Amino acid sequence: MSHFKTVVSDGLWNNNIVLKQYMALCPLLAVTSSATNGLGLGLATLVVMVAANAMASVFSRWVTKAVRLPFNILMIASLVTLTDLLLNAYLHELHKVLGLFIPLIVTNCAILGRVESFASKQTLGLSLVDGLAMGLGFTWVLVVLGGLREIFGSGTLFANASGLLGSHFSFLEMTILPDYHGFLLLILPPGGFLMLAGILALQQAFAGKHGQNKGMTKAGSVTCM
Repeated sequence: MSHFKTVVSDGLWNNNIVLKQYMALCPLLAVTSSATNGLGLGLATLVVMVAANAMASVFSRWVTKAVRLPFNILMIASLVTLTDLLLNAYLHELHKVLGLFIPLIVTNCAILGRVESFASKQTLGLSLVDGLAMGLGFTWVLVVLGGLREIFGSGTLFANASGLLGSHFSFLEMTILPDYHGFLLLILPPGGFLMLAGILALQQAFAGKHGQNKGMTKAGSVTCM
C-alpha cells in the first residue's frame, strides 16, 4: 500500500509533470487561456497516459529492450489518434479549440518518459495508478493556470463549458468578476508565461518552507518540452 501512496503523491505533487519535471510546457501555455480548455486537454492527456501505462505494463514481457522505444512511440501515437477521433466525433467544439495540440500529445515526453521509466518495469496495478496520478497532476495544473488566467483576464471561470464539454458541464460556468473589462495580456501567450512563473515561484517557496527537494526529477531517458 505504501508504494501506491508514494506513486499517487509523486504524480499529484512531489514529481508533478509541470511543477517538478518542467515538461509539457508548450501545450500548457498554449491552451490555458481558460479553465475549460485546460480541463479538456488535461482529460485527453489523462486518458492517453493511463491507457499507455497499462499497455506498456501488459506487453513488457513480450517486447524486447531493442524495440521497446519504437513500440511505445507507436502505441502512444495510436492512442492519441483514437482520442483525437473520439473528440472530433463527440466533442467537436472542444476539438476545434484544442486543434493541433491533441495530436501533439504524441510528442509529450512526460507520457513517453513514464512509460519508459516506470510502466514498462512495474505491475499493471502500479502502472494504472501512476498513469492516473500523473494525468491528474497535469490536469489540475492546467485547470488552475487556465482558471487564473481566465478570472483575471476576463472575469469568468469555465466560460462556454457547456458548449465545449457538453451540456452536463453547464454548472461549471461562473462569472467571478461582474462588470470586469478584463486584462487582455493574461489571456495572450505572454500572460501564460507570467502566470506560470508566479505558480512556480509559489511552489518553490512552499517546497523550501517544508524542506522538500527543489531539484528537477527526471521522468525517463527522454527529455523535452
